Amino acid sequence: MTQYAMVIDLRKCVGCGSCALACKTENNTALRKNGQTHNWADYIHETTGKFPDTKYRTLPVLCNHCSKAPCVEACPVEPKAMFKTAEGITMHNDERCIGCRACQEACPYSMSEVKKDGAYGQYSVISYNDEGAPTHPFFTDKTELIKGCTTSGAELAAKTGALPPDKTAYRHPDYEAVRRDNIVEKCIFCDHRLKNGELPYCVSACPSGARAVGDINDPASEVAKQLKQHKHFVLKPDGGTKPNVYYIREYAAR
Repeated sequence: MTQYAMVIDLRKCVGCGSCALACKTENNTALRKNGQTHNWADYIHETTGKFPDTKYRTLPVLCNHCSKAPCVEACPVEPKAMFKTAEGITMHNDERCIGCRACQEACPYSMSEVKKDGAYGQYSVISYNDEGAPTHPFFTDKTELIKGCTTSGAELAAKTGALPPDKTAYRHPDYEAVRRDNIVEKCIFCDHRLKNGELPYCVSACPSGARAVGDINDPASEVAKQLKQHKHFVLKPDGGTKPNVYYIREYAAR
């Protein structure tokens, strides 16, 4: 059976945030709102130890596409709004979602606490969309911060040649780029791109090649080769969810 997985090389990841920006561009997710992140591709910066024996790393986080996904079990809708595809992706159907957020409560990774040197950091995995598709008014605002001196959001957007979302014309049987409000949302490994022979946008946008996606059950796939070559770990391995996002190696600044 096919099981899509992602491998993130922490030695290559420099925390530039390209993955998060690419995800927002591709999927048109909201900006930070009411103090909560709305990132399907999120990350945590960690500094541990005491000087001079300190360590730093950026830990990218996203939906773990668990083989035993609590979010799927918790979904009360039939047929389920949160479900597993034949390729092992944890998929969400917007039209069937009733916005109850049971999946969000059941997910051990959604707004989960990750221990880091005695402190805790939170990251988003399943987000609740209460406003529909973001309009990003900044990109149409013609106001100049300093009149006649600085650019405006609209002028900046015009120079880029495109506004988010990067692709709004794609169609997927369970997902649309421009979405309705009062439903939950999450990473789907850019399944619409995979079906078109493309990599998830966070993978292709990473400037250091820190991310790889493929069938973990195929020995010839890049993800299978990397896991065979390097020691790896997953988040919350004792939870019984069997996550399919793996981390290899560690960032080492010398």
